[in-house]
Amino acid sequence: MRIPRPRSLAGQLFAMQVVLVAVIVAGCALFAYVTDRSQAEDTARRQSQATAASVAGSPAVAAAVRAADPSAVLQPYAERVRRDAGVTFITIMAPDGTRWTHPQPGEIGRTYLGHTEQALRGEIYSEKYAGVLGASIRTVVPVRDPADERRVIALVSAGITIERISQQIQEQVIGLLAVAGGALALGGLGTYVINARLRRHTHGMNAAELSRMHDYHQAALHAVREGLLMLDGRRRIALVNDGARELLGLGGNAVGRPVTELGLPPALTGALLASEPRVDEVHLTADRIVVVNTSPVIGGERRGTVVTLRDHTELQALSGELDSERGFSHALRSQAHEAANRLHTVVSLIELGRVDEAVDFATAELELAQELTDRVVGAVGEPVLAALLLGKASQANERGVELVLAEDSLIDDGVLPPSIPARDLVTILGNLVDNAVDAASEAAVSGARPGRARVTVTARADDPAGSGGELLIRVHDTGTGVDPERAGDVFHRGWSTRGSGRGLGLALVRQAVHRGHGTIELGTGPDGGAQFTVKLPLTAAVPA
Repeated sequence: MRIPRPRSLAGQLFAMQVVLVAVIVAGCALFAYVTDRSQAEDTARRQSQATAASVAGSPAVAAAVRAADPSAVLQPYAERVRRDAGVTFITIMAPDGTRWTHPQPGEIGRTYLGHTEQALRGEIYSEKYAGVLGASIRTVVPVRDPADERRVIALVSAGITIERISQQIQEQVIGLLAVAGGALALGGLGTYVINARLRRHTHGMNAAELSRMHDYHQAALHAVREGLLMLDGRRRIALVNDGARELLGLGGNAVGRPVTELGLPPALTGALLASEPRVDEVHLTADRIVVVNTSPVIGGERRGTVVTLRDHTELQALSGELDSERGFSHALRSQAHEAANRLHTVVSLIELGRVDEAVDFATAELELAQELTDRVVGAVGEPVLAALLLGKASQANERGVELVLAEDSLIDDGVLPPSIPARDLVTILGNLVDNAVDAASEAAVSGARPGRARVTVTARADDPAGSGGELLIRVHDTGTGVDPERAGDVFHRGWSTRGSGRGLGLALVRQAVHRGHGTIELGTGPDGGAQFTVKLPLTAAVPA
Protein backbone atom coordinates (compact mmCIF):
# COMPACT_ATOMS: atom_id res chain seq x y z
CA MET A 1 0.00 0.00 0.00
CA ARG A 2 1.35 3.38 -0.96
CA ILE A 3 1.76 5.81 1.91
CA PRO A 4 0.18 9.15 0.98
CA ARG A 5 2.59 12.06 0.69
CA PRO A 6 2.19 14.69 3.43
CA ARG A 7 0.27 17.74 2.41
CA SER A 8 2.44 20.59 1.17
CA LEU A 9 3.18 23.54 3.41
CA ALA A 10 0.93 25.75 1.30
CA GLY A 11 -1.89 23.17 1.54
CA GLN A 12 -1.53 22.90 5.31
CA LEU A 13 -1.59 26.66 5.71
CA PHE A 14 -4.60 26.91 3.39
CA ALA A 15 -6.58 24.35 5.41
CA MET A 16 -5.60 25.99 8.69
CA GLN A 17 -6.49 29.47 7.44
CA VAL A 18 -9.85 28.35 6.05
CA VAL A 19 -10.74 26.72 9.38
CA LEU A 20 -9.56 29.81 11.22
CA VAL A 21 -11.62 32.12 9.00
CA ALA A 22 -14.66 29.86 9.40
CA VAL A 23 -14.32 29.80 13.18
CA ILE A 24 -13.93 33.58 13.33
CA VAL A 25 -16.93 34.16 11.08
CA ALA A 26 -19.06 31.64 13.01
CA GLY A 27 -18.02 33.19 16.32
CA CYS A 28 -18.84 36.67 15.07
CA ALA A 29 -22.22 35.45 13.75
CA LEU A 30 -23.08 33.77 17.07
CA PHE A 31 -22.04 36.82 19.02
CA ALA A 32 -24.10 39.05 16.74
CA TYR A 33 -27.13 36.73 17.11
CA VAL A 34 -26.96 36.72 20.92
CA THR A 35 -26.41 40.45 20.98
CA ASP A 36 -29.25 41.13 18.57
CA ARG A 37 -31.63 38.93 20.57
CA SER A 38 -30.77 40.70 23.81
CA GLN A 39 -31.10 44.07 22.13
CA ALA A 40 -34.42 43.04 20.57
CA GLU A 41 -35.86 42.07 23.97
CA ASP A 42 -34.63 45.30 25.51
CA THR A 43 -36.17 47.25 22.64
CA ALA A 44 -39.47 45.36 23.05
CA ARG A 45 -39.49 46.09 26.78
CA ARG A 46 -38.89 49.81 26.23
CA GLN A 47 -41.47 49.93 23.44
CA SER A 48 -44.14 48.21 25.54
CA GLN A 49 -43.36 50.42 28.52
CA ALA A 50 -43.60 53.59 26.47
CA THR A 51 -46.87 52.47 24.86
CA ALA A 52 -48.48 51.43 28.17
CA ALA A 53 -47.36 54.63 29.89
CA SER A 54 -48.72 56.74 27.03
CA VAL A 55 -52.13 55.02 27.18
CA ALA A 56 -52.26 55.14 30.99
CA GLY A 57 -51.55 58.85 30.99
CA SER A 58 -54.27 59.68 28.48
CA PRO A 59 -57.17 61.71 30.03
CA ALA A 60 -59.57 59.92 27.67
CA VAL A 61 -58.72 56.60 29.30
CA ALA A 62 -59.27 57.96 32.80
CA ALA A 63 -62.67 59.37 31.71
CA ALA A 64 -63.74 56.18 29.92
CA VAL A 65 -62.99 54.08 33.01
CA ARG A 66 -65.91 55.84 34.83
CA ALA A 67 -68.33 55.16 31.99
CA ALA A 68 -71.05 52.54 32.33
CA ASP A 69 -69.48 50.45 29.52
CA PRO A 70 -65.75 51.17 29.39
CA SER A 71 -65.13 48.56 26.68
CA ALA A 72 -67.30 50.37 24.16
CA VAL A 73 -65.05 53.42 24.37
CA LEU A 74 -61.67 51.86 25.15
CA GLN A 75 -61.62 48.90 22.68
CA PRO A 76 -61.52 51.01 19.48
CA TYR A 77 -59.02 53.37 21.06
CA ALA A 78 -56.73 50.56 22.24
CA GLU A 79 -56.74 48.83 18.84
CA ARG A 80 -55.92 52.06 17.06
CA VAL A 81 -53.00 52.78 19.38
CA ARG A 82 -51.82 49.14 19.14
CA ARG A 83 -51.59 49.31 15.39
CA ASP A 84 -49.88 52.69 15.45
CA ALA A 85 -47.39 51.68 18.17
CA GLY A 86 -46.53 48.33 16.56
CA VAL A 87 -47.14 46.23 19.69
CA THR A 88 -48.94 42.90 19.82
CA PHE A 89 -51.60 43.81 22.37
CA ILE A 90 -52.88 46.61 24.59
CA THR A 91 -55.06 45.49 27.45
CA ILE A 92 -56.92 48.01 29.62
CA MET A 93 -58.37 46.37 32.71
CA ALA A 94 -60.09 47.04 36.00
CA PRO A 95 -58.02 46.93 39.19
CA ASP A 96 -59.29 43.38 39.78
CA GLY A 97 -57.87 42.25 36.40
CA THR A 98 -61.11 42.20 34.38
CA ARG A 99 -60.25 43.03 30.75
CA TRP A 100 -61.97 45.96 29.05
CA THR A 101 -59.92 45.67 25.85
CA HIS A 102 -58.10 42.89 24.01
CA PRO A 103 -57.00 42.16 20.39
CA GLN A 104 -59.27 39.12 20.56
CA PRO A 105 -62.72 40.49 21.49
CA GLY A 106 -63.69 37.14 23.01
CA GLU A 107 -61.22 37.70 25.80
CA ILE A 108 -62.92 40.95 26.90
CA GLY A 109 -64.47 40.49 30.34
CA ARG A 110 -62.13 37.72 31.32
CA THR A 111 -59.36 37.98 33.87
CA TYR A 112 -55.94 39.25 32.79
CA LEU A 113 -53.17 36.65 32.83
CA GLY A 114 -50.11 38.11 34.47
CA HIS A 115 -48.84 39.84 37.56
CA THR A 116 -50.43 43.13 38.60
CA GLU A 117 -49.47 43.44 42.25
CA GLN A 118 -46.69 46.01 41.74
CA ALA A 119 -48.84 48.05 39.33
CA LEU A 120 -51.62 48.18 41.90
CA ARG A 121 -49.09 49.68 44.30
CA GLY A 122 -48.51 52.45 41.76
CA GLU A 123 -45.31 51.03 40.18
CA ILE A 124 -44.48 50.25 36.54
CA TYR A 125 -43.72 46.55 36.15
CA SER A 126 -42.26 44.62 33.17
CA GLU A 127 -42.03 40.86 32.78
CA LYS A 128 -41.89 37.94 30.36
CA TYR A 129 -45.10 35.95 30.63
CA ALA A 130 -47.06 33.41 28.61
CA GLY A 131 -50.58 34.74 28.08
CA VAL A 132 -53.44 34.11 25.67
CA LEU A 133 -51.33 35.17 22.67
CA GLY A 134 -48.29 33.24 23.84
CA ALA A 135 -45.10 34.24 25.63
CA SER A 136 -44.52 37.97 25.46
CA ILE A 137 -42.55 40.87 26.87
CA ARG A 138 -45.16 43.00 28.64
CA THR A 139 -45.35 46.05 30.87
CA VAL A 140 -48.18 46.95 33.30
CA VAL A 141 -48.72 50.66 34.12
CA PRO A 142 -51.30 51.97 36.65
CA VAL A 143 -53.99 54.52 35.65
CA ARG A 144 -54.36 57.03 38.47
CA ASP A 145 -57.48 58.95 39.48
CA PRO A 146 -57.09 62.56 38.30
CA ALA A 147 -58.71 63.71 41.52
CA ASP A 148 -56.51 61.55 43.77
CA GLU A 149 -53.09 60.58 42.40
CA ARG A 150 -52.66 57.91 45.04
CA ARG A 151 -55.71 55.98 43.89
CA VAL A 152 -55.34 53.42 41.05
CA ILE A 153 -58.55 53.22 39.04
CA ALA A 154 -57.37 50.96 36.19
CA LEU A 155 -54.35 49.14 34.71
CA VAL A 156 -52.87 49.21 31.20
CA SER A 157 -50.76 46.35 29.86
CA ALA A 158 -48.91 46.54 26.52
CA GLY A 159 -46.72 43.74 25.15
CA ILE A 160 -44.92 42.19 22.19
CA THR A 161 -44.90 38.44 21.78
CA ILE A 162 -41.63 36.46 21.73
CA GLU A 163 -42.69 34.99 18.39
CA ARG A 164 -42.76 38.41 16.85
CA ILE A 165 -39.38 39.24 18.38
CA SER A 166 -38.01 35.95 17.04
CA GLN A 167 -39.37 36.74 13.59
CA GLN A 168 -37.54 40.06 13.61
CA ILE A 169 -34.33 38.37 14.81
CA GLN A 170 -34.71 35.72 12.15
CA GLU A 171 -34.79 38.37 9.45
CA GLN A 172 -31.67 39.92 10.94
CA VAL A 173 -29.97 36.51 11.21
CA ILE A 174 -30.67 35.80 7.55
CA GLY A 175 -28.92 39.05 6.62
CA LEU A 176 -26.15 38.26 9.08
CA LEU A 177 -25.63 34.81 7.59
CA ALA A 178 -25.50 36.31 4.11
CA VAL A 179 -22.81 38.74 5.26
CA ALA A 180 -20.96 35.96 7.11
CA GLY A 181 -21.12 33.72 4.04
CA GLY A 182 -19.75 36.52 1.89
CA ALA A 183 -16.97 37.15 4.41
CA LEU A 184 -16.14 33.44 4.49
CA ALA A 185 -16.09 33.22 0.70
CA LEU A 186 -13.94 36.37 0.40
CA GLY A 187 -11.59 35.15 3.11
CA GLY A 188 -11.33 31.74 1.49
CA LEU A 189 -10.61 33.29 -1.90
CA GLY A 190 -7.93 35.56 -0.47
CA THR A 191 -6.41 32.65 1.42
CA TYR A 192 -6.38 30.56 -1.75
CA VAL A 193 -4.64 33.31 -3.73
CA ILE A 194 -2.01 33.83 -1.04
CA ASN A 195 -1.37 30.12 -0.65
CA ALA A 196 -1.21 29.59 -4.40
CA ARG A 197 1.60 32.11 -4.46
CA LEU A 198 3.22 30.43 -1.46
CA ARG A 199 2.93 27.08 -3.25
CA ARG A 200 4.81 28.50 -6.22
CA HIS A 201 7.57 29.84 -3.97
CA THR A 202 7.91 26.61 -1.97
CA HIS A 203 7.52 24.41 -5.08
CA GLY A 204 4.83 22.38 -3.38
CA MET A 205 7.13 21.10 -0.62
CA ASN A 206 5.90 20.38 2.88
CA ALA A 207 7.44 21.58 6.14
CA ALA A 208 9.62 18.48 6.62
CA GLU A 209 11.03 18.78 3.10
CA LEU A 210 11.75 22.48 3.57
CA SER A 211 13.46 21.78 6.89
CA ARG A 212 15.55 19.02 5.33
CA MET A 213 16.50 21.26 2.42
CA HIS A 214 17.55 24.00 4.84
CA ASP A 215 19.78 21.54 6.72
CA TYR A 216 21.39 20.39 3.46
CA HIS A 217 21.75 24.02 2.40
CA GLN A 218 23.60 24.97 5.58
CA ALA A 219 25.81 21.89 5.43
CA ALA A 220 26.71 22.56 1.79
CA LEU A 221 27.57 26.19 2.49
CA HIS A 222 30.05 25.25 5.21
CA ALA A 223 31.46 22.26 3.32
CA VAL A 224 32.24 24.06 0.05
CA ARG A 225 35.73 25.55 0.19
CA GLU A 226 35.11 27.90 -2.72
CA GLY A 227 33.57 31.22 -1.87
CA LEU A 228 29.82 31.64 -2.45
CA LEU A 229 28.13 35.02 -2.34
CA MET A 230 24.49 35.81 -3.05
CA LEU A 231 23.30 39.38 -3.63
CA ASP A 232 19.71 40.56 -3.59
CA GLY A 233 18.10 43.01 -6.00
CA ARG A 234 19.57 45.97 -4.12
CA ARG A 235 23.06 44.48 -4.37
CA ARG A 236 23.16 43.71 -0.68
CA ILE A 237 24.65 40.50 0.68
CA ALA A 238 21.86 38.02 1.21
CA LEU A 239 24.06 35.01 1.90
CA VAL A 240 27.79 34.37 2.29
CA ASN A 241 29.65 31.19 3.20
CA ASP A 242 32.85 30.72 5.18
CA GLY A 243 35.00 30.54 2.05
CA ALA A 244 33.80 33.90 0.75
CA ARG A 245 34.30 35.52 4.17
CA GLU A 246 37.92 34.33 4.17
CA LEU A 247 38.68 35.28 0.56
CA LEU A 248 37.16 38.76 0.81
CA GLY A 249 38.10 39.44 4.43
CA LEU A 250 34.49 39.94 5.51
CA GLY A 251 33.41 40.09 9.13
CA GLY A 252 30.46 38.49 10.86
CA ASN A 253 28.13 41.42 10.08
CA ALA A 254 28.46 41.19 6.30
CA VAL A 255 24.92 39.91 5.65
CA GLY A 256 22.61 42.77 4.75
CA ARG A 257 25.38 45.22 3.86
CA PRO A 258 25.65 46.75 0.36
CA VAL A 259 28.60 45.63 -1.75
CA THR A 260 29.81 49.22 -1.98
CA GLU A 261 30.36 49.32 1.81
CA LEU A 262 32.60 46.23 2.01
CA GLY A 263 35.84 48.09 1.27
CA LEU A 264 36.73 45.88 -1.71
CA PRO A 265 38.93 47.09 -4.60
CA PRO A 266 36.99 49.15 -7.19
CA ALA A 267 37.49 46.59 -9.96
CA LEU A 268 36.16 43.75 -7.82
CA THR A 269 33.24 45.89 -6.61
CA GLY A 270 32.38 46.72 -10.21
CA ALA A 271 32.39 43.03 -11.13
CA LEU A 272 29.99 42.22 -8.27
CA LEU A 273 27.66 45.08 -9.22
CA ALA A 274 27.62 44.26 -12.93
CA SER A 275 24.30 43.05 -14.33
CA GLU A 276 25.90 40.90 -17.04
CA PRO A 277 27.60 37.57 -16.22
CA ARG A 278 31.34 37.50 -15.52
CA VAL A 279 33.35 34.37 -16.32
CA ASP A 280 36.74 33.53 -14.73
CA GLU A 281 37.77 37.13 -14.11
CA VAL A 282 40.94 37.51 -12.05
CA HIS A 283 40.77 40.17 -9.32
CA LEU A 284 43.05 41.16 -6.48
CA THR A 285 42.06 41.88 -2.92
CA ALA A 286 44.44 43.21 -0.31
CA ASP A 287 45.87 39.73 0.35
CA ARG A 288 44.61 37.35 -2.30
CA ILE A 289 44.07 36.73 -5.96
CA VAL A 290 40.55 35.48 -6.66
CA VAL A 291 38.82 34.19 -9.76
CA VAL A 292 35.29 35.61 -9.94
CA ASN A 293 32.25 34.18 -11.72
CA THR A 294 28.87 35.90 -11.51
CA SER A 295 25.46 34.83 -12.74
CA PRO A 296 22.25 36.89 -12.50
CA VAL A 297 19.18 35.38 -10.85
CA ILE A 298 16.16 35.54 -13.14
CA GLY A 299 12.68 35.45 -11.61
CA GLY A 300 10.98 36.78 -8.52
CA GLU A 301 10.19 40.39 -7.81
CA ARG A 302 13.81 41.53 -7.97
CA ARG A 303 16.88 40.23 -9.67
CA GLY A 304 19.88 39.17 -7.65
CA THR A 305 23.31 37.77 -8.40
CA VAL A 306 25.09 34.56 -7.47
CA VAL A 307 28.87 34.96 -7.16
CA THR A 308 31.45 32.18 -6.88
CA LEU A 309 35.04 32.87 -5.83
CA ARG A 310 38.11 30.66 -6.26
CA ASP A 311 41.41 31.30 -4.55
CA HIS A 312 44.07 31.85 -7.21
CA THR A 313 46.79 33.07 -4.83
CA GLU A 314 48.71 29.84 -4.45
CA LEU A 315 48.41 29.03 -8.14
CA GLN A 316 49.66 32.46 -9.13
CA ALA A 317 52.56 32.17 -6.70
CA LEU A 318 53.47 28.75 -8.08
CA SER A 319 53.18 30.15 -11.59
CA GLY A 320 55.57 32.95 -10.65
CA GLU A 321 58.01 30.48 -9.16
CA LEU A 322 57.75 28.37 -12.28
CA ASP A 323 58.47 31.40 -14.43
CA SER A 324 61.49 32.13 -12.26
CA GLU A 325 62.71 28.55 -12.60
CA ARG A 326 62.25 28.75 -16.36
CA GLY A 327 64.22 31.97 -16.36
CA PHE A 328 66.99 30.34 -14.36
CA SER A 329 67.05 27.40 -16.75
CA HIS A 330 67.15 29.72 -19.73
CA ALA A 331 69.97 31.69 -18.13
CA LEU A 332 71.91 28.50 -17.45
CA ARG A 333 71.48 27.41 -21.06
CA SER A 334 72.65 30.81 -22.22
CA GLN A 335 75.64 30.68 -19.89
CA ALA A 336 76.43 27.17 -21.09
CA HIS A 337 76.26 28.37 -24.68
CA GLU A 338 78.53 31.32 -23.95
CA ALA A 339 80.92 29.09 -22.00
CA ALA A 340 81.10 26.69 -24.95
CA ASN A 341 81.90 29.59 -27.27
CA ARG A 342 84.63 30.82 -24.96
CA LEU A 343 86.00 27.30 -24.55
CA HIS A 344 86.19 26.89 -28.32
CA THR A 345 88.05 30.19 -28.51
CA VAL A 346 90.57 29.06 -25.89
CA VAL A 347 91.07 25.71 -27.64
CA SER A 348 91.53 27.41 -31.00
CA LEU A 349 94.16 29.78 -29.57
CA ILE A 350 96.05 26.83 -28.07
CA GLU A 351 95.90 24.98 -31.36
CA LEU A 352 97.36 28.05 -33.07
CA GLY A 353 100.20 28.02 -30.59
CA ARG A 354 99.13 31.19 -28.82
CA VAL A 355 99.09 29.76 -25.34
CA ASP A 356 99.73 33.01 -23.53
CA GLU A 357 96.85 34.73 -25.32
CA ALA A 358 94.58 31.77 -24.53
CA VAL A 359 95.49 32.02 -20.83
CA ASP A 360 94.88 35.78 -20.76
CA PHE A 361 91.51 35.41 -22.52
CA ALA A 362 90.35 32.65 -20.18
CA THR A 363 91.51 34.55 -17.08
CA ALA A 364 89.68 37.74 -18.15
CA GLU A 365 86.47 35.87 -18.83
CA LEU A 366 86.59 34.10 -15.47
CA GLU A 367 87.19 37.34 -13.61
CA LEU A 368 84.30 39.03 -15.42
CA ALA A 369 81.94 36.16 -14.75
CA GLN A 370 83.02 35.80 -11.13
CA GLU A 371 82.85 39.50 -10.28
CA LEU A 372 79.04 39.75 -10.12
CA THR A 373 78.74 36.37 -8.41
CA ASP A 374 81.21 37.34 -5.72
CA ARG A 375 79.53 40.71 -5.30
CA VAL A 376 76.05 39.20 -4.91
CA VAL A 377 77.10 36.31 -2.68
CA GLY A 378 79.20 38.59 -0.49
CA ALA A 379 76.47 41.19 0.01
CA VAL A 380 73.31 39.09 0.01
CA GLY A 381 73.46 36.17 2.39
CA GLU A 382 69.82 35.25 1.83
CA PRO A 383 70.10 32.35 -0.67
CA VAL A 384 66.75 32.97 -2.37
CA LEU A 385 67.55 36.62 -3.11
CA ALA A 386 71.09 35.81 -4.19
CA ALA A 387 69.95 33.13 -6.62
CA LEU A 388 67.22 35.41 -7.96
CA LEU A 389 69.66 38.27 -8.57
CA LEU A 390 72.17 36.04 -10.35
CA GLY A 391 69.46 34.61 -12.59
CA LYS A 392 68.01 38.05 -13.38
CA ALA A 393 71.53 39.34 -14.11
CA SER A 394 72.02 36.69 -16.78
CA GLN A 395 68.61 37.43 -18.32
CA ALA A 396 69.31 41.17 -18.32
CA ASN A 397 72.73 40.64 -19.90
CA GLU A 398 71.12 38.75 -22.79
CA ARG A 399 68.97 41.80 -23.49
CA GLY A 400 71.91 44.16 -23.29
CA VAL A 401 71.05 45.49 -19.85
CA GLU A 402 73.55 45.63 -17.00
CA LEU A 403 72.22 44.58 -13.58
CA VAL A 404 74.14 46.35 -10.83
CA LEU A 405 73.97 45.62 -7.10
CA ALA A 406 74.39 48.84 -5.10
CA GLU A 407 77.47 49.15 -2.90
CA ASP A 408 75.45 49.63 0.29
CA SER A 409 73.52 46.39 -0.20
CA LEU A 410 73.91 43.99 2.71
CA ILE A 411 71.62 41.21 3.93
CA ASP A 412 73.06 38.57 6.24
CA ASP A 413 71.81 35.01 6.12
CA GLY A 414 69.06 34.28 8.67
CA VAL A 415 68.09 37.92 9.14
CA LEU A 416 64.74 37.72 7.41
CA PRO A 417 61.92 36.62 9.76
CA PRO A 418 59.18 34.06 8.92
CA SER A 419 56.76 36.97 8.44
CA ILE A 420 58.55 37.65 5.11
CA PRO A 421 58.30 34.35 3.20
CA ALA A 422 60.73 33.64 0.38
CA ARG A 423 57.83 33.38 -2.07
CA ASP A 424 56.87 37.00 -1.44
CA LEU A 425 60.49 38.12 -1.86
CA VAL A 426 60.62 36.40 -5.24
CA THR A 427 57.34 38.11 -6.22
CA ILE A 428 58.50 41.56 -5.12
CA LEU A 429 62.07 41.62 -6.38
CA GLY A 430 61.46 39.47 -9.47
CA ASN A 431 58.63 41.64 -10.81
CA LEU A 432 60.41 44.92 -10.03
CA VAL A 433 63.60 43.78 -11.78
CA ASP A 434 61.67 42.42 -14.79
CA ASN A 435 59.80 45.71 -15.21
CA ALA A 436 63.03 47.71 -14.81
CA VAL A 437 64.87 45.56 -17.40
CA ASP A 438 61.99 46.00 -19.84
CA ALA A 439 61.96 49.78 -19.34
CA ALA A 440 65.74 50.16 -19.64
CA SER A 441 65.96 47.91 -22.71
CA GLU A 442 63.11 49.69 -24.53
CA ALA A 443 64.62 53.10 -23.76
CA ALA A 444 67.99 52.02 -25.11
CA VAL A 445 66.56 50.47 -28.27
CA SER A 446 64.37 53.51 -29.02
CA GLY A 447 67.24 55.92 -28.39
CA ALA A 448 65.34 57.76 -25.66
CA ARG A 449 68.20 56.97 -23.24
CA PRO A 450 71.51 56.71 -25.09
CA GLY A 451 74.32 54.74 -23.51
CA ARG A 452 74.48 51.48 -21.62
CA ALA A 453 71.10 50.32 -20.28
CA ARG A 454 71.36 49.68 -16.56
CA VAL A 455 69.22 48.49 -13.65
CA THR A 456 70.44 49.14 -10.11
CA VAL A 457 69.22 47.05 -7.19
CA THR A 458 69.60 47.91 -3.51
CA ALA A 459 68.85 45.20 -0.95
CA ARG A 460 69.61 46.13 2.65
CA ALA A 461 68.52 45.04 6.11
CA ASP A 462 68.80 48.08 8.40
CA ASP A 463 69.25 47.58 12.15
CA PRO A 464 68.31 43.89 12.12
CA ALA A 465 68.84 43.54 15.88
CA GLY A 466 66.61 46.47 16.86
CA SER A 467 62.87 46.58 17.21
CA GLY A 468 62.61 49.07 14.35
CA GLY A 469 64.56 47.09 11.77
CA GLU A 470 63.34 46.88 8.19
CA LEU A 471 64.21 45.31 4.88
CA LEU A 472 64.83 47.85 2.11
CA ILE A 473 64.52 46.85 -1.55
CA ARG A 474 65.05 49.60 -4.12
CA VAL A 475 65.12 49.15 -7.89
CA HIS A 476 65.71 51.96 -10.38
CA ASP A 477 66.52 51.90 -14.10
CA THR A 478 67.65 54.05 -17.01
CA GLY A 479 64.25 53.98 -18.67
CA THR A 480 61.95 56.89 -19.44
CA GLY A 481 60.16 56.71 -16.07
CA VAL A 482 56.44 56.92 -15.29
CA ASP A 483 54.17 59.87 -16.00
CA PRO A 484 53.44 61.49 -12.58
CA GLU A 485 49.77 61.81 -13.51
CA ARG A 486 49.56 58.04 -13.86
CA ALA A 487 51.64 57.17 -10.81
CA GLY A 488 48.51 56.20 -8.86
CA ASP A 489 47.43 53.65 -11.47
CA VAL A 490 50.59 51.57 -11.79
CA PHE A 491 49.62 49.18 -8.98
CA HIS A 492 46.18 48.42 -10.39
CA ARG A 493 45.54 45.12 -12.08
CA GLY A 494 45.75 45.47 -15.84
CA TRP A 495 47.95 48.59 -15.93
CA SER A 496 50.93 48.40 -18.27
CA THR A 497 52.97 50.78 -20.41
CA ARG A 498 52.42 48.30 -23.24
CA GLY A 499 48.63 48.66 -23.16
CA SER A 500 45.69 48.01 -20.87
CA GLY A 501 44.76 44.57 -19.64
CA ARG A 502 48.33 43.16 -19.56
CA GLY A 503 49.90 44.29 -16.28
CA LEU A 504 49.65 42.06 -13.22
CA GLY A 505 53.16 42.11 -11.77
CA LEU A 506 53.00 45.41 -9.88
CA ALA A 507 49.57 44.54 -8.49
CA LEU A 508 51.07 41.31 -7.16
CA VAL A 509 54.00 43.26 -5.72
CA ARG A 510 51.67 45.57 -3.81
CA GLN A 511 49.71 42.58 -2.55
CA ALA A 512 52.87 40.85 -1.28
CA VAL A 513 54.01 44.08 0.38
CA HIS A 514 50.61 44.39 2.08
CA ARG A 515 50.88 40.84 3.42
CA GLY A 516 54.26 41.76 4.92
CA HIS A 517 52.76 44.94 6.49
CA GLY A 518 55.18 47.06 4.48
CA THR A 519 55.07 50.03 2.13
CA ILE A 520 55.93 50.62 -1.53
CA GLU A 521 56.66 53.99 -3.15
CA LEU A 522 57.19 55.11 -6.73
CA GLY A 523 59.57 57.90 -7.55
CA THR A 524 62.25 59.01 -10.00
CA GLY A 525 65.70 57.44 -9.82
CA PRO A 526 69.11 59.10 -10.21
CA ASP A 527 69.23 58.09 -13.89
CA GLY A 528 65.81 59.60 -14.63
CA GLY A 529 63.94 56.33 -14.78
CA ALA A 530 61.36 54.86 -12.42
CA GLN A 531 62.43 54.01 -8.89
CA PHE A 532 60.44 51.62 -6.68
CA THR A 533 61.22 51.52 -2.96
CA VAL A 534 59.86 48.70 -0.79
CA LYS A 535 60.18 48.66 3.00
CA LEU A 536 59.21 45.60 5.02
CA PRO A 537 59.41 45.39 8.83
CA LEU A 538 61.75 42.70 10.13
CA THR A 539 59.53 42.14 13.17
CA ALA A 540 56.15 40.43 12.83
CA ALA A 541 53.38 43.00 12.82
CA VAL A 542 50.23 42.48 14.83
CA PRO A 543 47.14 42.85 12.60
CA ALA A 544 44.98 45.81 13.50
